[in-house]
Amino acid sequence: MTPVLVVGVVVAIAAAAGVLAALRRGRRTDVRRDAPTVTPERARGGLGERIAAVFGTGLAAGTWDALEETLLAADVGVATATALVEAVRSRGVSDAEEARRVLRSEMVAAFGSTDRSLRLEGSPAVVVVVGVNGSGKTTTIAKLGARLAARGHRVILGAADTFRAAAADQLEAWGERLGIEVISGSPGADPASVAHDALAAARARGATVLIVDTAGRLHDKRNLMDELGKIVRVLGRDGPPPGEVLLVIDGTTGQNGLAQARAFGRSAGVTGVVISKLDGTARGGIALAVERELGVPIKLVGVGESPADLRDFVPGEFVDSLLEDR
Repeated sequence: MTPVLVVGVVVAIAAAAGVLAALRRGRRTDVRRDAPTVTPERARGGLGERIAAVFGTGLAAGTWDALEETLLAADVGVATATALVEAVRSRGVSDAEEARRVLRSEMVAAFGSTDRSLRLEGSPAVVVVVGVNGSGKTTTIAKLGARLAARGHRVILGAADTFRAAAADQLEAWGERLGIEVISGSPGADPASVAHDALAAARARGATVLIVDTAGRLHDKRNLMDELGKIVRVLGRDGPPPGEVLLVIDGTTGQNGLAQARAFGRSAGVTGVVISKLDGTARGGIALAVERELGVPIKLVGVGESPADLRDFVPGEFVDSLLEDR
């Protein structure tokens, strides 16, 4: 191979590597030279700090590209980030302060006026909770049980995660701590059968709410996802279907949360989302992507480990926390 050809190959490989790296970062490769970029300094801190850095020198030629990059880094998603930037840009804002106000308004509007209350209908009302392992599902169930019990409901928890070792033990430990009864089956038992038994027990004991835990299966395993659908069908066999099927998404998982929401929605008919671990380290923008792209309402958020840290999702408050310049 001639020296000229070797140099050409090296240059081509370097260029391809640069493009691939840019794609992996989710960044555009056509940003102008004068465009502000999300430097390591700008990438630190929360979204509010990063947006403040983007607007720090006013509205420059590359401000909109930098704003889009910043929103993408916060897991807002490509479609949502593009829509937000175009909405702000099209308003003809004249300075950075106005741009921030318009951005906030557009982010709040992206959530719409969806009803975010829990549908607790039936005797008892049935809430099925789904999500992958590690998403905070079991902790969310315990917090939700404590929240509803504090509001006067008699709550029973159904431990229908029979696949994971110690799953029932974990839920029973929470139940003992909170004074909430837990109905469980033997390890490896049919999850739908355990859910059915829990519903029968809830009716017999006069419970007003049954919260059913399910296996934290991978969302890309078809046979395991089908089992979720079976649980939901069995719970609705002798009465109305579950009023809520809540999907718990770890707020730090990023765009993978969208794939989870789509898969669980197909298999279990998700009615609402709970975003866990929004404790300051999570990027949080995934909430915008879930609502805009999937039309599934965020109903609750978890911001800490105690039962009191499960809170109603209020779009305005949530956006303000995202945009807070700490």
